[in-house]
Amino acid sequence: MEMFNHRLNTYIDSWMGPRDQRVRGWLLLDDYPPTFALTVAYLLIVWMGPKYMKNRQPFSCRGLLVVYNLGLTLLSLYMFCELVNGMWQGNYNFFCQNTHSAGEADTKIINVLWWYYFSKLIEFMDTFFFILRKNNHQITFLHVYHHASMLNIWWFVMNWVPCGHSYFGASLNSFIHVLMYSYYGLSAIPALRPYLWWKKYITQGQLIQFVMTMTQTSCAVVWPCGFPMGWLYFQISYMVTLIALFSNFYIQTYQKQGAFRRKEHQNGSAAAMNGHSNGVSPAEDLTRRKLRVD
Repeated sequence: MEMFNHRLNTYIDSWMGPRDQRVRGWLLLDDYPPTFALTVAYLLIVWMGPKYMKNRQPFSCRGLLVVYNLGLTLLSLYMFCELVNGMWQGNYNFFCQNTHSAGEADTKIINVLWWYYFSKLIEFMDTFFFILRKNNHQITFLHVYHHASMLNIWWFVMNWVPCGHSYFGASLNSFIHVLMYSYYGLSAIPALRPYLWWKKYITQGQLIQFVMTMTQTSCAVVWPCGFPMGWLYFQISYMVTLIALFSNFYIQTYQKQGAFRRKEHQNGSAAAMNGHSNGVSPAEDLTRRKLRVD
């Protein structure tokens, strides 16, 4: 295994160029196989988990969901505040920021972005909870693609561009995750559900985040400062895939289902007239069935 790691590291280094030495020895960063193996394990659980749960009763997980989601809310809030503080301390340039230009502020950003990378591993639990609760309709291509790709992308980011222009997307994503995980944590408490009003804005916020990240990344292409150009082109390409997938999700979940609900009401369907279908109102049924995107 050690020989395999050495050969793989040599191949990656020859392809990617020299690594940033400031993260040498950090947990999970020296060798790629552990991150890759964790991703493969995640995909195997995604594939086998629903089969294992097929003839079993779903787990409630309510208490765990509250702790898990609110824990990620606090972690996301910490990362957002620290990234903004580091950016302010280092006088980061919005249009382009190199990876070796802000001294101690760069060190602070690197430390926070390691937690951001590690949080992508923690977030695999999102999918595992869906499996345990038998919410298999939530395990979409978008959900799995986003979770599996982010951990691997950020392993490479942390090894080659762990600060500088990499801060912006992580900052926005951490802020969006404060809104998202706080919603899902609080919604696990039935008494609080009527007071949670911001779910419909989460996907809109995610789309705005991707557009802003792509725009800010493009600025560094137009006004370069030494940040590796290949990383900028990759980031733009990845944002395009997320915008396409999340836009499709938004249209399918909110606009088409909303139009279908209005049509049902205009046609005077039994469910619309009675206000209930199998003891659940149409609005409640739609809310239950809406997919979670993170």
